[in-house]
Amino acid sequence: MMRQYELVERVRGYDPAVDEEALNRAYVFSMHAHGSQTRASGDPYFSHPVEVAGILTEYRLDTASIVTGLLHDTVEDTVATIDEIEHLFGDEVARLVDGVTKLSKLELQSQNTRHAENFRKLLLAISEDIRVLLVKLADRVHNMRTLHYISVPEKRARIARETMDIYVPLAERIGIQDIKEELEEMAFRELYPEVAESIENRLEFLKEQGEDVVNLISGEVNRVLAEADLECWVSGRTKRPVSIWRKMQRKNVEYEQLTDIIAFRVIVASVEDCYRALGVIHTHYRMIPGEFDDYISTPKLNGYQSLHTALIGPEMHRIEIQIRTTQMHEVAELGVAAHWQYKQGAALTEGKRYHWVRQLLDILENSTSPGEFLEHTKLEMYPDDVFCFTPKGEIINLPQGATAIDFAYAVHSEVGDRCVGARINGKMAPLRTEIRNGDQVEILTSADGTPSPTWEQVVVTGKARARIRRYVRGERREEFTKLGQAMLDRAFRDVGYSIDQEQTEAVLEKFDAESMDELVAMVGSGEVTVPEVITALVPEKFLRQNPDEAGQDVPERLNWQSDEIPIRGLTDGMAVHHAKCCHPLPGDRIVGILTPGKGVAIHTKDCETLESFADTPERWIDVGWDIGPVTLVGRIKTVVANKKGALGSLTTVIGQNHANINNLKIIGRSEDFFDITIDIEVNDTHHLNDVVAALRATPGVTAVDRDG
Repeated sequence: MMRQYELVERVRGYDPAVDEEALNRAYVFSMHAHGSQTRASGDPYFSHPVEVAGILTEYRLDTASIVTGLLHDTVEDTVATIDEIEHLFGDEVARLVDGVTKLSKLELQSQNTRHAENFRKLLLAISEDIRVLLVKLADRVHNMRTLHYISVPEKRARIARETMDIYVPLAERIGIQDIKEELEEMAFRELYPEVAESIENRLEFLKEQGEDVVNLISGEVNRVLAEADLECWVSGRTKRPVSIWRKMQRKNVEYEQLTDIIAFRVIVASVEDCYRALGVIHTHYRMIPGEFDDYISTPKLNGYQSLHTALIGPEMHRIEIQIRTTQMHEVAELGVAAHWQYKQGAALTEGKRYHWVRQLLDILENSTSPGEFLEHTKLEMYPDDVFCFTPKGEIINLPQGATAIDFAYAVHSEVGDRCVGARINGKMAPLRTEIRNGDQVEILTSADGTPSPTWEQVVVTGKARARIRRYVRGERREEFTKLGQAMLDRAFRDVGYSIDQEQTEAVLEKFDAESMDELVAMVGSGEVTVPEVITALVPEKFLRQNPDEAGQDVPERLNWQSDEIPIRGLTDGMAVHHAKCCHPLPGDRIVGILTPGKGVAIHTKDCETLESFADTPERWIDVGWDIGPVTLVGRIKTVVANKKGALGSLTTVIGQNHANINNLKIIGRSEDFFDITIDIEVNDTHHLNDVVAALRATPGVTAVDRDG
């Protein structure tokens, strides 16, 4: 464990103005506060905050950050208070410690709103001072380094999954590459030990077979550039196991099919030298088409700049090369922490200047629940960069697969809400068109334009999805209110009981509704069931006095579960069924297609099958959902890890979310994963979306999408 004077000397080594007195007081305060507490390893607990502080010194952070590292667990795990911290160490340190404390229980489980709420706090804290995230990342690094001391496998797996899903992408977003890589490697080995061991064994074999390949290629590239009078530093290494694994997944190839597992960096003096070096390298070696990226003219969101190219290099080896300046290399490795050296810390204390933080805060504003916010935020945290341009030349950065609708919302929320068309590279294109690198996109808007509910199925950014859902909620609220009122009126007629306003006010708190209108809308949308409301409003004594003919209590017979499909707009007795191509559910906008001899098939209005009926409008029937919740079948596709307990976790989560598996079919399998189609009995679209969100947060489930 680092001693007190050693920590002070570390900070003085890069910051001559270090506040030694504050560091000494924080060291002693933390040691006394944690007292005899111990960690799972048996070491004194105080060793943890000291190690966290030590990690922060590697990034040359200021005294306040180092002091926060020493104190970050005192408020949560000891009798110390924020007021005490403020009194002893000042407002700045107290604010940082408070921000880190609020994040200490962060867990990625969207079905638990408390965990999702902590993630909201994470983004809010980052927006005020990004040093909160730096301390939290250092805390997570040390916790992962000591993860093997935890004896419960499930707990280790949960922490590793949380690290992979939250802290790795956050470290990448602020550009601290070595923290990102270390966390990712440790989490990967814990979550996929067999895969990691297999890749590591193959890399070791490669090293033994061609021990001098990296040195040979580095020397050759260095010689070629030196002959062109370019001073440079060339280094090379094999890719990390987790990077190889991700590439195998992304390109759907086996290890043997990967040929570019060696990467090289060329460090030069200036931006001009970067492009000169690129020209020299492309002159001597054959470039692989489609494998060039210019992140100097179009930097990544985290400030990363470099030229990336792939070549058939010396000895016919397929290699990747990154070309950058010394300062670009500092930023690539240290990210936001590098700005501390160049901009005296301004980047650390102005989190809102980071575009991606502003995007996440915008999602926070438009989401109605912590779980929904977490779902949308996860979409924002895993982008593969696509750079496109506005007509004025402004660069817009989007994730892979983004559409013109995503582009519109990235420009401005109002532009997204009012967009009616797009012009891509000067040609008109549908709004659902996928944006490619280098596209110039012009969004056409109308004062009467409004978001379509079908857009939610084609957008990929969390910001766009949050705004669309916000609009759809408002659009459907009136419809849900009418539907809910009709359902409740029918229920009260069946009961033969009338209520007054005073009675309804008494139960609003139970359903977390601000008004009776909101409660009625919740009934119409399926968030609250009719029996729940009846049971809360109607006296139990009265219900027992009014059983139905079968002797059942009213709440039981108000479930209205039957095989009838609740569709209005159909002729009595008409045969009707739900189309299996899109599996419509209450809440979806629907249309009926009449087929003589078979009856009416109900489709969602955005179902692709409807294109085949475009020439027969006489077969189209205007239909809608009738009152009364029913159990219907929705279909989802999942990708589940081929490991012990994964399938059991999947079925357990479905049951915990009050859904029932109607049918399950394995449609593909490999050594590592199962592709499974599941038919699930649910109440409506909202219910199905809840199940999907819960599954996406389940360890062992790697992908979940609605089928149809």
